Amino acid sequence: MIKLEALRVFVTVAESGNIKDAADAVGRTASAVSMTLKQLEEEIGGPLFQTDRKNSLTALGNLMLQLGLQQIKSFDKSVGIMRAFAHSRVGSLSIASVPSVAANVLPPILQRFLSTRPQVEVELFDIDSVQVRRMVEAGTADIGFAGESRTGGAVEFTPLFSDRFKLLCSAGSELCSLKSPLTWSDLSQSNLIRNGASDRIEAEEYKALAERSLITVYNVTSLMALVKAGLGVTILPSLTMLGPPEGVTVIDLLDAKLRRSVGLVERRDISPSPIAKAFREFVLRELPGVMDELSIA
Repeated sequence: MIKLEALRVFVTVAESGNIKDAADAVGRTASAVSMTLKQLEEEIGGPLFQTDRKNSLTALGNLMLQLGLQQIKSFDKSVGIMRAFAHSRVGSLSIASVPSVAANVLPPILQRFLSTRPQVEVELFDIDSVQVRRMVEAGTADIGFAGESRTGGAVEFTPLFSDRFKLLCSAGSELCSLKSPLTWSDLSQSNLIRNGASDRIEAEEYKALAERSLITVYNVTSLMALVKAGLGVTILPSLTMLGPPEGVTVIDLLDAKLRRSVGLVERRDISPSPIAKAFREFVLRELPGVMDELSIA
């Protein structure tokens, strides 16, 4: 079997035109290079050089040089890709995230992360917390960003930050005339529009409002439209409401315990790929600065 290193030695000799310079280039003795060439010719079944001076190739030698250069280039390229993958410079990264994080937190982080990794392929899924956990658990997503899970399973949750829940109502709502922050009693006559995020609120007062709710909306755009139209009020984490649409008013709630915890969702039993590991470390390092820029508390 012809070894790649033997091909390298032959190509170096062919390009150098003599054994001495080739030996210096490959870091071997002249006798070792001569022995390698002899073994290679025996393996191939014919002479590669016209004379012992090794400065002129035979027809077989010319063919060997062309094919050898192709093989070496292909091998070196493959090794380079593998090394780049191991050092998180190439590869693919699949992220599942709740919409508020996908829209407001991930863009600046991904921009900085990918600026030094232009060949990395990224796939971002904008879904709710339940689906985030399912995708990570199934291995469809490498990493997830979601609200804290109430149950265990094959994934683990690492808290990153928390933000307060706030009320959204139409700009023409009577609630806008009340003193802020609002109490639960201020909402007693309001029609609550439920959503995936607010349904994680454990306060009994919220549960009482939710029990008589007739509308549930999971898409934030649709939710905002219904609130703007005056069909009811809803409660969302503050990160979701950066730049609310015209006609929608955001009001603080008095209950300071109303907070959502957001964190990383990862598989417990599988080691992350190099690119996923690098992204995780990058998120932990960059996130505090991003949250300060967003003024989320």
